[in-house]
Amino acid sequence: MNDTSKASADNAVEIVARPDRTIVLVGMMGVGKSTVGKRLAHRLGVSFIDADNEIEKAAGLTVPEIFEKYGEPHFRDGERRVIARLLRDQPAHVLAAGGGAFNDPETRQLIAERAISVWLSANVDVLAGRVTKRSNRPMLEGGDGVLDRLQTLSAERDPIYGMADMQIDTSEGNPEDSVNRVIAALGEKGLMKVFENRQ
Repeated sequence: MNDTSKASADNAVEIVARPDRTIVLVGMMGVGKSTVGKRLAHRLGVSFIDADNEIEKAAGLTVPEIFEKYGEPHFRDGERRVIARLLRDQPAHVLAAGGGAFNDPETRQLIAERAISVWLSANVDVLAGRVTKRSNRPMLEGGDGVLDRLQTLSAERDPIYGMADMQIDTSEGNPEDSVNRVIAALGEKGLMKVFENRQ
């Protein structure tokens, strides 16, 4: 390689598109917020944060333990404060919010002001197949069957999820397909900014 070629290689610039605000993934349990979120963050070159994990760190308890010991209102209060901190203190990232987070008016308003909200949706039959693989779902505890409980939660929450900036259906395809749909939707809405990433 001659000196000119080496200088060009040393000054190579990769043009990348990234969001200038945090992307908050909302939706029912089982839609793939963590699975899609990790892949999306990797593709965009930003960090991924799971709100439930941050709540557990702050409380020193698991989410099911918080529900059992203190009840849902206490959990939602902590969730609201944790999400507010993450949106205030962290650089733009991908944030997976808990299934009920967006239903809280204060949290929803905060997300609208400081982030881009993406509703990941899926039909209830698909959700039921996914969530039965995990046993630590506090909102599924009770007398109803999983499918009945999910149908009830979906009927309550879907109209509120519909207030998100965009909706991406994850019922079909693999997680990477969902990531591609999110990135395409962000681009179509002009929510991605181009940056120069010098090599």
